[in-house]
Amino acid sequence: MNAQQLNEAIQKFVRPGTFPVGIKIVKELEKLPPKAKRPKQDLQIEITICQAVGFSRRYGWTIAMNGEDLSCPIAQVAFGYEPELPYYTEGSLVCGMYTETMEAGVKSEQDVPKLPQEESGYYVSFPLERAPFDPDVVVVYGNSAQVMRLTAGMLYKRGGSIPSTFSSRADCADIAIKPLLTGEPQVILPCYGDRLFAQTQDDEMAFSFHFSDAKELAEGLMGTQKGGVRYPIPTFLRYQAEFPRSYQKLTELFKSPGDLS
Repeated sequence: MNAQQLNEAIQKFVRPGTFPVGIKIVKELEKLPPKAKRPKQDLQIEITICQAVGFSRRYGWTIAMNGEDLSCPIAQVAFGYEPELPYYTEGSLVCGMYTETMEAGVKSEQDVPKLPQEESGYYVSFPLERAPFDPDVVVVYGNSAQVMRLTAGMLYKRGGSIPSTFSSRADCADIAIKPLLTGEPQVILPCYGDRLFAQTQDDEMAFSFHFSDAKELAEGLMGTQKGGVRYPIPTFLRYQAEFPRSYQKLTELFKSPGDLS
């Protein structure tokens, strides 16, 4: 299954409000898509990873970036562009904001998925329907019902549940790095930065998965659709409405037209 076929399945069965996004780590500059926008060069700004995904899912742009284009210091470490300095590992970034103590901050930073520096490269995001190559990871933003729909599709063949972790920060690492390292899909709770910088809305969540699961997901979406798990979620309408007493009185009069009292 190619990226366009996967996109068609997602659009048909999930109907997300923004483009499904492909993400790929590209090692060499010459292998970047020719129409990709480099933030610092083409937009004259440095951006966050979540902004790159935002450009792809909302504008339909292909973004290619590395540490030179990246404004977020947490992502600089997570994506292997900069080393884990003591100031970072000791919890200084989170203490007083996300954690009460430095000790708790250390645990928070240790829990952020990190791409080894030797595996780092250009972070490329693009709308799935215009994929210049097969992605490494796919992320789909939607409401909770749409994310549930994707979860059901992914579990159609394998059963069980999808374990995910939530921390309220660095969701860019959960979206891309965790599926790369584990091969497992992730339900994503958008982080504070994703909402602040990438304009992710309060009613949005996300679902990311390794592209190797594309065929399984597409078949699972079709199978669960046939089984009755659908989006939009159908509402139960086979009931008789109950009306106020004054309305009921008029109904009684309809049945007894001789009684006008």
